[in-house]
Amino acid sequence: MHFFSFQHILLFVAALIAGSINSVAGGGSFISFPALLFTGVNPIVANATNNTAMWLGALASASGYSAEIVTRRQQLLVLALVSLLGGMLGSLLLLITSAKFFGHLIPYLLLSATLLFNFSSKVTKSIQSYLPQWSKTKHPLGLLVVQFVISIYGGFFGGGMGILMLAVLSVMGLGNIHTMNAFKSCLGICINGIAIIPFMLAGIILWHQVVIMSTGAIIGGYLGAVSAQKLEPALIKRFVIFIGYGMSAYFFVTYPPFRITVN
Repeated sequence: MHFFSFQHILLFVAALIAGSINSVAGGGSFISFPALLFTGVNPIVANATNNTAMWLGALASASGYSAEIVTRRQQLLVLALVSLLGGMLGSLLLLITSAKFFGHLIPYLLLSATLLFNFSSKVTKSIQSYLPQWSKTKHPLGLLVVQFVISIYGGFFGGGMGILMLAVLSVMGLGNIHTMNAFKSCLGICINGIAIIPFMLAGIILWHQVVIMSTGAIIGGYLGAVSAQKLEPALIKRFVIFIGYGMSAYFFVTYPPFRITVN
């Protein structure tokens, strides 16, 4: 297999774009995950490989978060432990899911994640209104349970996970958007990072593709961070939403909806 095949170029470019988008608006997996499916990779293997590649890209850009979390290390530690447990459980659920069933789930997962991304501000406000304004001293357990559920979803698929975490973090009273983004990024690294362990043990990660995609994601993340001031986040978000809906429609055709048969 030639290193510079069309498929490898496609994966590199998709990860490059995904890394750039993640550094500005988020939602890069709407591009990188389908790219793996387009190359004929099994859906579950594609999810595990994409998770690993994007995690390495995120890890490479995590050095700037320390200043935002230094005064809230105890909160972050508790949330990180919950996130690690949930991420592990979610990845194990993925491993016991058949490739055929997960394939049928893909369009629903992509569409749900796109809707979350599209209506992120409304989703955040809804969560804040349905969840009481729990403070960190009154109801930490309830918020930890919510974060645990989000982490399970993150280990299983993860699209839109960051939006849900931002909503929970705002309810916790973090307030400052930079602090919330720092927490979200660190917790996302925990969730996706712990999920890699079961994927590695199951032998479903395509490491050659990971090297290509993580390289693209790291370069894209750097370029996105450098040019962030020149880019219009709203325009990037509209582009991601367009891709998300387009990919959802494509996979609804590729993987037809579940059929219920009556005997």
